[in-house]
Amino acid sequence: MLTYYSDDHHLHHGNCELIDGRLLPCFEKPQRADHILQRVKDRRLGEVRGPTDFGRGPIERIHSAAYLDFFQGAWARWQAQNGSGDLLPFTWPARTLRAVIPRDLHGQLGYYSFDGGAPITAGTWQAAYSAAQVALSAQAAIAAGAHSAFALCRPPGHHAASEVMGGYCYLNNAAIAAQAFLDQGHTKVAILDVDYHHGNGTQDIFYMRSDVLFASIHGDPAEEFPFFLGYADECGVGAGEGCNHNYPLPMGSDWAAWSAALDDACQRIADYGAEVLVVSLGVDTFKDDPISQFKLDSPDYLRMGQRIAALGLPTLFVMEGGYAVEAIGVNAVNVLEGFEANTP
Repeated sequence: MLTYYSDDHHLHHGNCELIDGRLLPCFEKPQRADHILQRVKDRRLGEVRGPTDFGRGPIERIHSAAYLDFFQGAWARWQAQNGSGDLLPFTWPARTLRAVIPRDLHGQLGYYSFDGGAPITAGTWQAAYSAAQVALSAQAAIAAGAHSAFALCRPPGHHAASEVMGGYCYLNNAAIAAQAFLDQGHTKVAILDVDYHHGNGTQDIFYMRSDVLFASIHGDPAEEFPFFLGYADECGVGAGEGCNHNYPLPMGSDWAAWSAALDDACQRIADYGAEVLVVSLGVDTFKDDPISQFKLDSPDYLRMGQRIAALGLPTLFVMEGGYAVEAIGVNAVNVLEGFEANTP
């Protein structure tokens, strides 16, 4: 399997995030991608390639130009104000406030964010931009005939909506790749999100559309981040009705419960008639993940890859979460190896 990767991810290394009422060192850190890359090499999964730069055009098919302009220029504005440390929001347009865009940098940051878990640093834009190019390059390989490819993206993307960053995510790599498939002639694309946390950004982007089916298996948002999206009754609206499937599971869920949801999601993908599959590959479902509460073990990820392979679809894997850093390489590559060993 081809792997696409960029060293630019090292440019993004936040000092802290706001979690559990404290400013803590970021769980989303460069070592995550480093461990995965090393495991890809150790297991001889296949060739590792750098990305092609497709420009901002494909990204603008998902994210608004206004949002991208803000994100791209935020750090320079912060430095012009003699800002020190990471740029983090502290005010959001909650339900009792107006959704206006202020002139002030911090007001705009609050408008374009939904939490305090996506710090902007000097290199965050370039890292996120390169991650999107990694996803687009892997997508192009499949469009050119490869049956599968792995986009080793960092920072992740599935929490980012068209004009909102948060949850460690800035640009929605899986959505950008899915849209590229559509723009190149596909009519039905499926996105399967296996990250522990609901892919709220991806759901929001495609919620009113029938050309993308979204299925997500995740911790119940009644008790887990992102809390305000990911419930089972969210099925899409308008043209998208019936094209959104959420599988919220209780804390402590193990492979038996998780795999039952996977079987149902895969059946819905097959019934939908998807022509290509994008997998938002989060491995924070692991039993020892520091910020997640499922109980999957490393061998389960081989079985996960095997079940996804049974769909028989060209498949793009896009890296998302996973914060048990020492195990992340084993678990992510197990999915890929399970897929490869069972590809029809």
